[in-house]
Amino acid sequence: MADKEMYDYLTTIAADVDVTLSVRPWRVLPEDGEKRQEIIYGSDGSEEVISQSDSSIFHVSLQWTKVSTSDSGTIFDIFHDQAKANGFKKSFKWSHPKDGHTYVVKFRTALRRSWSASQYQEISEVKLRVLGRIADA
Repeated sequence: MADKEMYDYLTTIAADVDVTLSVRPWRVLPEDGEKRQEIIYGSDGSEEVISQSDSSIFHVSLQWTKVSTSDSGTIFDIFHDQAKANGFKKSFKWSHPKDGHTYVVKFRTALRRSWSASQYQEISEVKLRVLGRIADA
């Protein structure tokens, strides 16, 4: 079977802001895919699937368990700056560390940053909604 990626199922779109989150995460957690569909079960055990859309919906989760103060500040700034993502409001670009593609995303969870006694910081799991892709050059 051929290798498939999120990129193959998304349309090319533009981000609201020209900012790219390219800080490599310590861990890339689940890549969840779904369809807007509802299953209706009949009393005889039959089922009918109603599709509200044929488009795929993807979410990825990222975690930075050991990140420099500078990289932590970059992530923090993209989330909080009103001219950038402004929390959940605006889409921006995210550079996938494994498949090499750039996606258009929005934050879907709040940003939680922890300070440690060392020179590093931690940003707990952050979920991104993948809205589309940037066309490969």
